[in-house]
Amino acid sequence: MPVTIAMWSGPRNISTAMMRAFENRADCVVSDEPLYGPYLSNTAKPHPGADEVVAAQGGDWRAVVERITGAVPGGRRVWYQKHMTHHILPGMTMEWIDGLVNCFLIRDPAEVLASYSVRRDAFDAFDLGFPQQLKLFEHVRGRTGAVPVVLDSRDVLENPRGLLSALCDAVGIGFDENMLSWPAGRRDSDGVWGKYWYDAVWASTGFAPYRPKTIALDDAAQRVVDACRPCYETLYAYRLRASASATG
Repeated sequence: MPVTIAMWSGPRNISTAMMRAFENRADCVVSDEPLYGPYLSNTAKPHPGADEVVAAQGGDWRAVVERITGAVPGGRRVWYQKHMTHHILPGMTMEWIDGLVNCFLIRDPAEVLASYSVRRDAFDAFDLGFPQQLKLFEHVRGRTGAVPVVLDSRDVLENPRGLLSALCDAVGIGFDENMLSWPAGRRDSDGVWGKYWYDAVWASTGFAPYRPKTIALDDAAQRVVDACRPCYETLYAYRLRASASATG
């Protein structure tokens, strides 16, 4: 049976690398942040290339939802949708995600903030998507009665084969070795914002090894991290683990 995976992430995670991994499967088609245009159109947030994004995707979230909850394009078996949690706007209904296989990609908020602040200098916990991610998780768990898949980016980088195998098993599609590496360069599937954000992914050919970072935060940044951390830790407690036999 076809399956549509909605991977809910915050910014500056390994979300685009995950999208690359799935796009390298012969049975998969991907969509890159389909709700970005409506988010920018409705919030007027000062993101790089905002006008281009809205022009490419439009501003009507209902029209986007109708499209991304339809049949898997191109007769493929798997549709991988990379979603940003902060693109869920106040007033958006949530029932449309109930027909998707919802998964959650998390990252330590201090690491997120250290990366995100290089590109933007004014943001809060909601710009980083942590409260929205927990709300989405609780919605899915409440509707399904089961704990949805949660992946921590550090776990993936430390053991790509093991975590991707566990993810594929959890969503019922089977692991594909092609997910572990991909050709460098741009993709037609990349959003028009790629030129502002995807330089590292365009240069990559696989998941980079995890490297701990020394992060120094000023008081304002630390307050944002402190606001995000309870959401992260709640989700972290449910994170998927690789089996002992699945190693990277």
